[in-house]
Amino acid sequence: MGLNYHPEPSGNAPYTTSLAEGLAAAGHSVHVVTGFPHYPEWSVRAGYGGWSRDEIINGVHIRRLRHYVPRRPTALGRLHMELSFGLRLFFEKWQQPDVVLVVSPALFSCALAILRARVFSRGPAVAIWVQDLYSRGVVETASGGRVMGRFATLLESLILKATDGVAAIHERFKRHMVDTLGVPTEKIRVIRNWTHLPQSPELDGTDIRARLGWREDQIVVLHAGNMGKKQGLENVVDAARVAESDGSNVRFVLMGDGNQRERLQALACGVSTITFEDSLPNEEFQSALAAADVLLVNELPGLKDMAVPSKLTSYFNAGVPVVAATDRGSVTAYEIESSGAGIRVDPGVPRAIVTAVENLAKDPSIRARLAENGLRYRRDRLDEKVAVAHYDDFIKSLASSRGR
Repeated sequence: MGLNYHPEPSGNAPYTTSLAEGLAAAGHSVHVVTGFPHYPEWSVRAGYGGWSRDEIINGVHIRRLRHYVPRRPTALGRLHMELSFGLRLFFEKWQQPDVVLVVSPALFSCALAILRARVFSRGPAVAIWVQDLYSRGVVETASGGRVMGRFATLLESLILKATDGVAAIHERFKRHMVDTLGVPTEKIRVIRNWTHLPQSPELDGTDIRARLGWREDQIVVLHAGNMGKKQGLENVVDAARVAESDGSNVRFVLMGDGNQRERLQALACGVSTITFEDSLPNEEFQSALAAADVLLVNELPGLKDMAVPSKLTSYFNAGVPVVAATDRGSVTAYEIESSGAGIRVDPGVPRAIVTAVENLAKDPSIRARLAENGLRYRRDRLDEKVAVAHYDDFIKSLASSRGR
């Protein structure tokens, strides 16, 4: 049970979709209850009308429930959306499951689903799959003040402890859950997110660069994915201004959508070294990643533990060096260091990005080494079959624990 699912191209949806289909292929009877596609554009996608909708995609039965979608995803708007979806989950007819797996975010929807499972259902095992640490997000983005941060920490702790099992996507998440949220360590399984895309095709990139208007003499720095608050992409607009002022041949491309896109486009008005592109279908998206010279992760200063950027799995798959503007000691910095696939620079320092990219452009041997490291990390640590096998074992152990 999760708010996001295919055909949404980014965020949690690709992982939820891959896991559901992988478990179905492994022999489980999988029933997905999800929302109407709305992310990252924050409007219900054309063709999805009515109060509910049933589909079968790749052997998975999908029940879509209509819910509120805010035009501007403020904290109150997101809360309204999560509660509206959670209430639909609460009153939806379930299929007498052996195991219920809820996906967070959205945490408030998860809370209502867990309550329903405990009160009204016939004793299924209940687990939560934590893609983002909700309470750390409130604290690190300063979106609710100290009181709201304490409340979010207490609430997340209560919700996680009310389950039979917790799947965490990173060891740092587990450490926070145990040390701060008080979740018993034996309840938590660390199962890494995986690369949900097939191996990136080998190509020279000329065609896709020409289609996207990227000149061969330009150093193209691509940021692909959501354009939200935690990405802090004003820093990238400022980096483009630095490149323009210096007469650099570095060009920035922001590809995707999100609630900050219009604002960023307004900030970038008149800057010749930055362009915006809409999301591309999977095959073209992979080609665009592989055709870029550098792939960029950018985060707000102060973000450390709230999330593991989902774009990193796709970036490592592309065989292109990564530059990450992120705090020292953040989960993202840990991933960059562990993979050896990129360079970290301080967040909120536009010139640092330009300098790092220009230095990479001058040294083909370093670019090749970083790219190879990313591919190796993807192969050794981010394999989809291995991850689904871990979830298969997790699901079976949960069912056994409840005598199902």
